[in-house]
Amino acid sequence: MPQTIITLQTRGAGLYEFTGEAQAFVRRAGLEEGLLTVFVRHTSCSLLIQENADPDVQRDLDAFFKRLVPPSDDPSMGWIIHTAEGPDDMPAHIKAALTHVSVGIPVGARALMLGTWQGLYLFEHRDRPHRREVVLHLGG
Repeated sequence: MPQTIITLQTRGAGLYEFTGEAQAFVRRAGLEEGLLTVFVRHTSCSLLIQENADPDVQRDLDAFFKRLVPPSDDPSMGWIIHTAEGPDDMPAHIKAALTHVSVGIPVGARALMLGTWQGLYLFEHRDRPHRREVVLHLGG
């Protein structure tokens, strides 16, 4: 079965669409139908399928998660123990636990069967830039 690892460079917290890269992989694989499994190899970012037409959706999602899980130096987060890697680290792990590190997307006619307004995103939860590895595996 076809499999590859793509690397996504982030500029800090936020959503990074990579629908095009995933679609190109599926097209090159040549499998008419199957299931694309997408897996991120990190514990402080996650994956989302979300609207890709209006960038306000991504901004609002990012703002919501920042309010839901503020940095560990926020007074409301005084209970956090893991702080050695900075105030954004443990909150990033919590956000990843609340979302997904893998998603499955049906493939038909050598294309991702996403809805009209759906896109595939890496959701970076750390403040600093990172290189993130995403595994794409296409099964028949």
